[in-house]
Amino acid sequence: MSQDVYVSPLSTRYASKEMQYIFSPDKKFSTWRKLWIALAETEKELDLQDSEGNPRISQEMIDEMKQHIEDINYDVAKKREAEVRHDVMSHVYAYGQQCPKAAGIIHLGATSCYVGDNTDIIIMTEAMKLVRKKLINVINELAKFALKYKDLPTIAFTHFQPAQPTTVGKRATLWIQELLLDLNDLNYQIDQQKLLGCKGTTGTQASFLELFHGDHEKCKQLDQKIAEKMGFDSCYPVSGQTYSRKVDSRVLNVLAGIAQSAHKFTNDIRLLQHLKEVEEPFEKSQIGSSAMAYKRNPMRSERIASLSDFVIANAMNPALVAATQWFERTLDDSANKRLSVPEGFLAIDGILDLYLNVVDGLVVNDKVIHKRFMEEIPFMATENIMMDAVQAGGNRQELHEKIRTYSMEAGAVVKKEGKPNDLLERIAADPAFGKSLEELQAIMEPKLYVGRSPEQTEEFVRDYVQPILDAHKDELGMTAVISV
Repeated sequence: MSQDVYVSPLSTRYASKEMQYIFSPDKKFSTWRKLWIALAETEKELDLQDSEGNPRISQEMIDEMKQHIEDINYDVAKKREAEVRHDVMSHVYAYGQQCPKAAGIIHLGATSCYVGDNTDIIIMTEAMKLVRKKLINVINELAKFALKYKDLPTIAFTHFQPAQPTTVGKRATLWIQELLLDLNDLNYQIDQQKLLGCKGTTGTQASFLELFHGDHEKCKQLDQKIAEKMGFDSCYPVSGQTYSRKVDSRVLNVLAGIAQSAHKFTNDIRLLQHLKEVEEPFEKSQIGSSAMAYKRNPMRSERIASLSDFVIANAMNPALVAATQWFERTLDDSANKRLSVPEGFLAIDGILDLYLNVVDGLVVNDKVIHKRFMEEIPFMATENIMMDAVQAGGNRQELHEKIRTYSMEAGAVVKKEGKPNDLLERIAADPAFGKSLEELQAIMEPKLYVGRSPEQTEEFVRDYVQPILDAHKDELGMTAVISV
């Protein structure tokens, strides 16, 4: 690789080879050729004739075109583009050089957006399907994690302050639920994808109406047949020269949604790693810091967060493009699309690979989790202690004030003196509660305070996650390869 030119880190560090291929020149230009073949085949099937009533397209022409789908003569196209300054016509010319019999009918009646826009839709749809595959694999690994730790009590946080307990597995269901929302959005967008079809320079199909000698029905069939040949149900019923640029905006908004979920996950993991409760994987020879050899920085989670920021911000690009188009089309979308769409997909691809890698290797330090739980549980058990005393005949208001006072005093001992939490000792010494220290300690069992966390986790995975995993079982089992 040359070291004297810029190379995108999305290719060298983050995105998979599979996603890079989807946005490669080979994929793009071979799809152009497949679209030209679909056009020629459809025109032949609809009995396109010349001015003398003879068939305009022969099977021999189509067969010749099919022989040269993959062996793209880039050198010829590049040389031609330098002369005519038009990428589509340069590739029409280059294809014609390889297919002399078909040269006169390649791109017949079409405008540049026939290959450009239809290819963009095809590529985005294929890329979304790869994103879906990786997203489902992340969900699968998170579901395994959730079930494994469904019974492990841990302190839950609101405002990053200790709150009612939950379980490690239940917390993971919150991460999964956000990804399920993203999966729903992704599936919807994939199902909504339509081709531009063959609409002509302003979307009126005027050129094809002329080619088919005024036959409107054949113009309608042309769009539908091309869509089916390219694996789509239909084309957009109306358009300008291009498909609506809102399509790009909608697609990248879905990617931004996945990025939001991934970023939120990494926030939790990084905070948990600070608490030493849960840690992302750390390889045997990995260096956490160039200066502080003891450090285990959460670099994978930080990278996910960083790429997620990019994907979220990148969603503004197609939104601005869609908002500023003029009439049937302007070309101020082109350069932006070439950057924002591929890079959005390459970045989300890297995010999901990292996400899968992190979840697959999460380290749960259950002893640390238990220690912190036991430090906090006396405060959280006070409501139960108070209600027991009330049932034994105590005054709720007086007991509540005692609990409040003892809690503040015990909290000060922990925070200002660095001593263990002595709240239970304070309560046991007050006869108003009628409990010995041993009796109070007996009700400090963590599982008594997690509510329905284990059951919620089991029910969620069984009823909402597993049906999705079952429907995509052939796509499961991916492993992520992290470049750096």
